[in-house]
Amino acid sequence: MPRNETIYPIGLRLAGRTVVVVGGGVVGTRRVRGLIEVGARVVVISPAVTDELSRLADAGEIEWFDREFQSGDLDGAWLAHTATGVADVDALVTAEAEAHQILTVNAAEAEKSTAWVPAIARHGALTAAAFGGGEPRRATALRDQIVSSVFNEQPQIAGTVALIGGGPGNPELITLRAKKLLAGAEVVVFDRLSPRQLVDELAPRAVSGLVELIDVGKAPDNHPVPQDEINAILVREAKAGKRVVRLKGGDPYVFGRGGEELIACAEAGVEVEVVSGISSSISVPAIAGIPVTHRGIATSFTVVTGHEAVLNIPGGRDHTVVILMGVSTLAESADALATEGRGSDCPVAIIEDGFGPNQRVTIATLGTIASIAEALGIKAPAVIVIGDVVSLSGHKSFLKEGNK
Repeated sequence: MPRNETIYPIGLRLAGRTVVVVGGGVVGTRRVRGLIEVGARVVVISPAVTDELSRLADAGEIEWFDREFQSGDLDGAWLAHTATGVADVDALVTAEAEAHQILTVNAAEAEKSTAWVPAIARHGALTAAAFGGGEPRRATALRDQIVSSVFNEQPQIAGTVALIGGGPGNPELITLRAKKLLAGAEVVVFDRLSPRQLVDELAPRAVSGLVELIDVGKAPDNHPVPQDEINAILVREAKAGKRVVRLKGGDPYVFGRGGEELIACAEAGVEVEVVSGISSSISVPAIAGIPVTHRGIATSFTVVTGHEAVLNIPGGRDHTVVILMGVSTLAESADALATEGRGSDCPVAIIEDGFGPNQRVTIATLGTIASIAEALGIKAPAVIVIGDVVSLSGHKSFLKEGNK
């Protein structure tokens, strides 16, 4: 189907009807989500699938065939989606669907599809669908314009700043309020620890000139945009009458310098809304199987920054210590905490790149963690957890002698 061909838009009622999705990667998973939402009977064919699809199959919400596509797999289907990333396979699926007069979405080659998936917005019983001539970014930008103008769902007043916590990195762990503010923003100021996928989702709107993305990312010992300048950017853009979102990782008030940005805006007469986020200090240990408190093991916890060595933390091993940004001072902190009463055999966990593609969990003791971290090349961003709760994690550890 040529990109300049006029299409005939139609709404499909797929509840209870079979749709076959060939390919279990990111694109296939996105397709499955939408199909489940409308009640379709979803069949996935792929030798490998994402964790999300695997969970859906285990729960009986979809049917998964763990193999390559075969002729006959489309029998009884009303619609087919192919998103394998392998051109020959996608072409085979498309050709078989064409032969059996089954509408097909070819995620790799829009011009070979007999159906296109629009960018969709829902508002109660209303559904708006936008097509971009086979270009998803244009469709998304048009959809967002519809949401802002037709649905009149602009949650932020022009000339204000929304200080948003983006959570620990998983885009599904951002609040609904924050998601709405991002969708309507005209300027988004983000940094290195902002959830990357949330920023990437804004790219189509940025290409269309609907939003400006300003990267003020900082790395350890490298602050190309000083905090004073970040404050000035927020004030300047808000004073220009724009809806400004400051997107941070975790929670803006947990070592995120959100308080400084709030004060700067307030002093300039700019109204600020603060939207809390899930702090990595709690959520990142959780994905390693470590609760920061646990009955009978730990009844309190302390969260500290590790820019300097951590000293004089009260309590013993039953008082959990969570250190953020503490990789560079790990050796000094571990030595001090061991000497101050927790002991060199106190369990320690380091979770690198929590919720990210390079997530890794390392478990050792205060007496061994520094040398093990150096040997493994552990680096930021990382969350360090110290205390007996670490023993609850099921990850392989260096706690026992001989596991090194």
